[in-house]
Amino acid sequence: MRIIRSVRRLSQLAQRWRRQGQTIGFVPTMGAFHEGHRSLMRQARRDNDRVVVSLFVNPLQFGPHEDYARYPRPFRQDCAIAHAESVDVLWVPTRQGMYPRGHATRVEVLRLGEPLCGRWRPGHFRGVATIVAKLFGIVQPHRAYFGQKDAQQVIVIRRMVKDLHWPVTLRVLPTVRERDGLALSSRNASLTAQQRQQARQLFQALSLSRRLMRAGERRASRVRQQTLAFLRRTPGVRVEYVELVDPRTLRPLRRLQGSVLVAVAAWVGRTRLIDNLVVHV
Repeated sequence: MRIIRSVRRLSQLAQRWRRQGQTIGFVPTMGAFHEGHRSLMRQARRDNDRVVVSLFVNPLQFGPHEDYARYPRPFRQDCAIAHAESVDVLWVPTRQGMYPRGHATRVEVLRLGEPLCGRWRPGHFRGVATIVAKLFGIVQPHRAYFGQKDAQQVIVIRRMVKDLHWPVTLRVLPTVRERDGLALSSRNASLTAQQRQQARQLFQALSLSRRLMRAGERRASRVRQQTLAFLRRTPGVRVEYVELVDPRTLRPLRRLQGSVLVAVAAWVGRTRLIDNLVVHV
């Protein structure tokens, strides 16, 4: 496995692979790898001749009072995991390399970046779209791999890829969970043992929503109210939102039918966690 920090070197290598007729699978990450990341790397390895994993904690997607400085950065551990998953290149660009002096371009996907997390983190998805656009432009992958846990991010990126006519296929893999249902996240490392127990209630709340729908409840407002009430009874959990939306447009639903994205965001201590389920009604 090669570790590359230069934007230019990575771009030249990717172009050479393409000229040789090799396919490139790309896994964009912010590091602190866990089993969810590993599942993306493994799928990319199965699907492609070459696999590139980027590791870059993107400052543009953090607000002024968010956890950019606290975000975990276990670099040696990440290198060992990428090597174990037979990654060809771990690309670790610098902040100056990705955003050189004078950088003035931003990419924004209208509407889809505004609800859910976009409401609570203004500008977040502008930062996501900007960095992914830059990464795609440099790596030029045939396929890119994301996890369902970041459902809104995936929806935003899919729209951007379609609107800009980029020849890249997005592969979205299921959320990887602990045995008790807690979605794996790099931010879980910030939880204390007690907070870890509280955090599992997010998946329990989503499971409640699913049970209500499977039992025949078709009023979105009723499912949302009961799910919110469940979470608010959990000590140490501060809810940002529980929403039931169309998984393509992110528009709130009134009547539940077809595919329903149930999305939740909450703070557990100083750690913000998100999770979701797609329920087929």
